[in-house]
Amino acid sequence: MPVIATAGWSIPKGVAQRFPETGSGLARYAAVFDGVEVNSTFYRRHQATTFERWAQSVPDGFRFAVKIPREITHERRLRAVDGPFGTFVEEVSALGGKLGPLLCQLPPSLRFDAADAGDAFAAMRKTFAGVLVIEPRHRSWATPPADALLARYGIDRVLADPAPVSPAEDFPEPARYIRLHGAPRMYHSSYSNAEIQSFGDRLAVDGWCVFDNTASGAAIENALTMLDRPA
Repeated sequence: MPVIATAGWSIPKGVAQRFPETGSGLARYAAVFDGVEVNSTFYRRHQATTFERWAQSVPDGFRFAVKIPREITHERRLRAVDGPFGTFVEEVSALGGKLGPLLCQLPPSLRFDAADAGDAFAAMRKTFAGVLVIEPRHRSWATPPADALLARYGIDRVLADPAPVSPAEDFPEPARYIRLHGAPRMYHSSYSNAEIQSFGDRLAVDGWCVFDNTASGAAIENALTMLDRPA
């Protein structure tokens, strides 16, 4: 079954009745959803005890998708990432079997460079054998050489909306990871039922669909709609 999730686990009052009344925010969220995307790791490091506490707060089948630090993607720009990536994986490994995909979101200014990307992906795969997904934001990544390199290292391209690089039509197979940021206003706009159904139809059976339109509280509402849709 695919994982329907949001970025973070903040529950707006408008849908609070769908969740248990007691418990931590994460525990209440995890009573309804099977996964969550953690974005805070992009900005700062977390102690292993934080990841351990999160893992203990959720059911056995729950998974955490975790965003790779901006030091790797935005500051180092995929160069010399061995050390910081190894540290990151060591930290998130405290989630144990509840660790899901690692998300690599690239800056809009980062062009595809086969040498830099190849070295970075090789370093990542030396440390992490799990699901690794990438959301490039420069058009140079929408090319056969980039596709070939991603395939070589078993890295799945994110189906993002809005799509700065690869629109949904560019995905011949169901997507392993969908990120819905909200359109037309990113992080705010809500999706219609028809749009949610359309993205759900494009999702792989073992994939993730993450609603990132959290600024207005629409993410949880949209995720619940997708969760409730007919199979």
